[in-house]
Amino acid sequence: MASRIPLQQLSRATTTAAFPRSFFSQRLPASVTAARSLATVPPPARSSLGGTKDGKGTAIVLLNMGGPSAVAEVHDFLSRLFADGDLIPLGPLQKYIGPLIARRRTPKIEAQYSVIGGGSPIRRWSELQASETCKLLDKIHPSTAPHKPYVAFRYAAPLTEDTFVRMKADGVSRAVAFTQYPQYSCSTTGSSLNELWRLSKKFDAEGQIEWSVIDRWPTHKGFVGVVARHIEESLKTYTEEDREQVVLLFSAHSLPMSVVNRGDPYPAEVAATVYAVMQHLNFKNPYRLVWQSQVGPSPWLGAQTSNTVEEYVKKGQTKLLLIPIAFTSDHIETLHELDLEIIAESKQPGIKRAESLNGDPLFIEALADIAKTHLESQGRTSTQMALRCPMCKSEKCAEQKA
Repeated sequence: MASRIPLQQLSRATTTAAFPRSFFSQRLPASVTAARSLATVPPPARSSLGGTKDGKGTAIVLLNMGGPSAVAEVHDFLSRLFADGDLIPLGPLQKYIGPLIARRRTPKIEAQYSVIGGGSPIRRWSELQASETCKLLDKIHPSTAPHKPYVAFRYAAPLTEDTFVRMKADGVSRAVAFTQYPQYSCSTTGSSLNELWRLSKKFDAEGQIEWSVIDRWPTHKGFVGVVARHIEESLKTYTEEDREQVVLLFSAHSLPMSVVNRGDPYPAEVAATVYAVMQHLNFKNPYRLVWQSQVGPSPWLGAQTSNTVEEYVKKGQTKLLLIPIAFTSDHIETLHELDLEIIAESKQPGIKRAESLNGDPLFIEALADIAKTHLESQGRTSTQMALRCPMCKSEKCAEQKA
């Protein structure tokens, strides 16, 4: 390389992470940090990764897929989504096939958003979650305050690029990229981090912003507890006689089998969440993990949520509770796919859905605790971020994790 990239700058893209090798260490030795700083412009004085001495506090940036807030935004949303090979791999012709699929699917998806109120509520919920989390962090971790909330969506406003530009204008010097996908996948969190890396090279070559990443939290006690509470509240709507016979169907967004067979950690981490929730519930009910939102003819991870419900009804099992286990707020996959396409069309009063996490104060407490623990650790990422998928063939990933 012609020039040395500052340690604080995001560096090198990869399908599974977007940060330099140093981000994969829990803490860098002082000697290494000192040696590297000789080749860079000194950053603002920092007490540690946990805080700054410049009084600007810490930006908490919630990363998510996003969704169109209005029907008119649907086509642009789908165009960005199908252009992302990390999320939906379409091969070498993706830049040609993606726009065709987006254009073909736009009318159908516009109709679905019209039915659920004219747009996705995910932005409203995400901005509320970010704001309330930062307010709580100011109280429980004042050493890194003030905490300023940002939301960065991958495919809809506020786009990651727009958020990055705003952070630069705001003078942010310390930021935490906080994924709102509790379970890590190269297709979701990985894609968001890749975009963050690309933008850092474009907008922050001088390394103004020092980043760290909360890249997964599938079994966090607070997260598990609030999901379990929502299940318990839903079970109370059944008769006492039926309650323990209700089958719990944990539904998560599926992945293409090409991604699963590469060794993506997402299926295992979703399963870990499900098991932790069932432990919290003392395994009182029978349960299954199922997968939704498949797109296109290629094989996806199953069993499919819709097929599972249909088959259980045929078998006479009509007391089913669907639980969104990989989503942190309501959006089209809960409000239309689960509520309307599956539950309403089943015409079975015993098939219901547990409430999404949305603005539940206990969920906000969980988010704040996750962020607090991360800030206290002074680490850059989890240990898992350093490990490539065993069948990964990405040259960028190989370069990054060499």
